[in-house]
Amino acid sequence: MNIASLEDDVDQAELIRHILTEAGHECASFHTGKALLDVLRKHQPFDLMLIDWEIPDITGIEVVRWVRTHVGYDLPLMFVTSRTLEKDLVAGLQAGADDYITKPVRFGELIARVDALLRRRAVEAIKEQPMLQLGRYVLDETNYTACLDGENIVLAPKEFELAVLFFRNPGRLFSRDVLSAAVWNREIPATSRTLDTHLSNIRQKLRLRPENGVRLASSYALGYRLEIISEAEGGPQ
Repeated sequence: MNIASLEDDVDQAELIRHILTEAGHECASFHTGKALLDVLRKHQPFDLMLIDWEIPDITGIEVVRWVRTHVGYDLPLMFVTSRTLEKDLVAGLQAGADDYITKPVRFGELIARVDALLRRRAVEAIKEQPMLQLGRYVLDETNYTACLDGENIVLAPKEFELAVLFFRNPGRLFSRDVLSAAVWNREIPATSRTLDTHLSNIRQKLRLRPENGVRLASSYALGYRLEIISEAEGGPQ
């Protein structure tokens, strides 16, 4: 896969390039945000982007926001950062990043996270198919119907859209802001219970429980993800 790495530290950039190429990927290194955005303005040749938080000309947060505005949400983005405070990680995810990894970069962890994001993108690539099946669940986007073991489950329109987003992207962490933008096309204030109510409804109506092979995991600070439960191991995949 063709991966872009935005990193101004020459040694770090070379380490990331080495790790990715050893794993069979192609890596294009950029030392400034402007250089990367110039390439993206002409065309979008990357399957995934790794973004350092602090670069000389603009911040990694600004790069993420630009990509989400002009390229969209299909391109996986991961922060590579020295920051470990929860408020910073939350800010990165709310800006539109899919994941983050903290420095110093470790070979196994970087490749595992990169491969996970690329697998999620492969799942998203089939979203043109109107019939979505995941385990014992079937969601029909043509007729806006959901089934569990053949039993029809009635969902409100926004509940169905939320369910499709999670079922299309199992394992992917969605911040509250990303969910709001994807389903309501606007930011929902933290004081509003709209998103929480819809999430609670799909959790209950679809019976998103381990005995049905899935679980809707939540962290109020970081976001929500649909986890697939391994029957053999009794835990999330």
